[in-house]
Amino acid sequence: MKAFQDYYTEDFSYCYGCGSLNKHGHQIKTFWEGEESVTKYLPKEYHTAIPGFVYGGLLASLIDCHSTGTAAAASYRFENRDMASEPVLRFVTASLKVDYLAPTPMGIELEIRGRVVEVTQKKAVIESKVMAGDTVCAKGYVVAVRMPESMIKK
Repeated sequence: MKAFQDYYTEDFSYCYGCGSLNKHGHQIKTFWEGEESVTKYLPKEYHTAIPGFVYGGLLASLIDCHSTGTAAAASYRFENRDMASEPVLRFVTASLKVDYLAPTPMGIELEIRGRVVEVTQKKAVIESKVMAGDTVCAKGYVVAVRMPESMIKK
């Protein structure tokens, strides 16, 4: 099964969070699991806030890119289209809200789960949560909009 990000063309594969061509980035991979989207990510030692705990900015970044990828996949579903079909649907963040609920320990694979709240022709709203085991460490709310033409390389 291909991840949402595996459908991104080269022009859209440099994002720090989800771009497969960004050797310094997270390179997350997101999949559908029923009605939820799922990403798994193991923080690196340099994602430390204080010894033993993950930096909150990483959690925000994971929620952001997980949610925009989910927005794209949800939009394809909304239009009853395959993710490989044209025209390409890509989303950018219009709004990102993150609530930090519990310290996030290092050394544990994180699971990010997203739920589509709303999808329209121009935007998608996604709620995501980051979990370390059974503990919900952060929740995010993302309003993602279709990428403006001005950002698309011609």
